[in-house]
Amino acid sequence: MPKTLTITRPDDWHIHLRDNAMLAAVVPATARVFARAIVMPNLQPPVITPAEANDYYWRIKAVIPVDSSFEPLMTLYLTDQTTPEMIHEAAAQGLVKACKLYPANATTNSAQGVTNLAALHEAFAAMADAGLLLLVHGEVTANDIDIFDREKAFIDQQLVPIVTNYPELKVVFEHITTSDAVEFVLAGGPNIAATITPQHLIYNRNHLLVGGIKPHNYCLPVLKRNTHQQALQAAVAGGSPKFFLGTDSAPHLQHTKENACGCAGCYSAPAALELYAEMFDQLGILDKLEAFACFNGPDFYGLPRNPDTLTLVRKPWQVPATVPVAGQPMVPFCAGETLQWQVL
Repeated sequence: MPKTLTITRPDDWHIHLRDNAMLAAVVPATARVFARAIVMPNLQPPVITPAEANDYYWRIKAVIPVDSSFEPLMTLYLTDQTTPEMIHEAAAQGLVKACKLYPANATTNSAQGVTNLAALHEAFAAMADAGLLLLVHGEVTANDIDIFDREKAFIDQQLVPIVTNYPELKVVFEHITTSDAVEFVLAGGPNIAATITPQHLIYNRNHLLVGGIKPHNYCLPVLKRNTHQQALQAAVAGGSPKFFLGTDSAPHLQHTKENACGCAGCYSAPAALELYAEMFDQLGILDKLEAFACFNGPDFYGLPRNPDTLTLVRKPWQVPATVPVAGQPMVPFCAGETLQWQVL
């Protein structure tokens, strides 16, 4: 049983850094481990234009620790009004690497999301032409669709038409949660990939609902039954380059999670890589962690792999119970739990 594991420095291909005091509080946890991260644009107001992406980039850069070379990779928030001109301007600017499709009202800060895919016909074509990736939050929002079935319905109703109509467009199916999504990605062409979060690998819906609702395990897409969890585990064990690390780390203050609001999101950044190492170790596939965390993502995005390395050591440690944000507590994912792997 190995006591240390040295791998290429990884990247996080799906993260929420928020803004203002929250931004300053959470960036160091990600910059400590990851070289780059795809930063989600669902602020209030969202990052819709290239100019807004540029402004947000520099707000992030201002709070990166001085000893870190962490680089944020920016995204645009798609709306029904996104134009081809905005897409080409973003690509020419160089900071924006992808555009995010939130179905309107699907998750946190998505009220201004897309209501009509047809309105984005020219924008999708421009993205394919400019080399910007499409990142999708894969859930429909119709009230008559059960929350546990919304990912499968999104595949059938929206994702199949997108990949059929725009075969040259690179698409990342974000934070997949079901066997249906695994099967879709594996069956798709070389321009289809997916990110997998630590919470969906480690937990299933029992961890959200049994013994009382556990608000800090609530995220969207919601945790699914254990057979879907096992399908995700089988996907990473299979070693396909179509799957890569994207934490969807999503910070919320403790009082906004522990109330009727039910804010969706798990703040996993303080233990992100360690959580993946824990799961890969339990599955007996530690040898596959480096490709999943360090190679598959940059290869799909067409970016260079990172030149440096980091080392994890098998040394028990406890995830902190809370993390301070401007004097207020935030509860991280797996708070208080003992993990067996730790980044040196």
